[in-house]
Amino acid sequence: MEEIEIAKEFTIGLLERMGVNAEVEGFINEGNLCLEIKKDQEGMLIGKNGRTLDSLQMLINRMVNRRLKNARRVILDIDGYRRKRADNLASVAHRLGEKAKRVGHTLTVGPFSAHDRRIIHLALKEDLSLKTESLGEGELKKVKIVPLGKEG
Repeated sequence: MEEIEIAKEFTIGLLERMGVNAEVEGFINEGNLCLEIKKDQEGMLIGKNGRTLDSLQMLINRMVNRRLKNARRVILDIDGYRRKRADNLASVAHRLGEKAKRVGHTLTVGPFSAHDRRIIHLALKEDLSLKTESLGEGELKKVKIVPLGKEG
């Protein structure tokens, strides 16, 4: 598919300019253009809490969508990092939710990116004894976990 080739070309070109030699695979998933970078030293491209990866994804999104006729969301991942991070955040959210219920107080955690906050909100959405909300200004905000029926 032409869209995948364009996205791979831009990604490989950007990585080469950064001095990184990596393999890039592309596929369409749920209407999103997904790119998976295969590299041994992935830490440099992921950065702290995935911030470098998020920045790379934003750049690739802009470059690719300038060239495509129909805009698509580009999701960039490195060796399954995003799935592992989502699983870890959901696990932490469940533990914190249980702690908030146990101690009967509101817990505030973070700061997190919008993507990470969404994972936490969704992880706790099914628990009807908890409520979550985002706090703060700017891109990185905290998440407040409130046990319902209790003042925190």
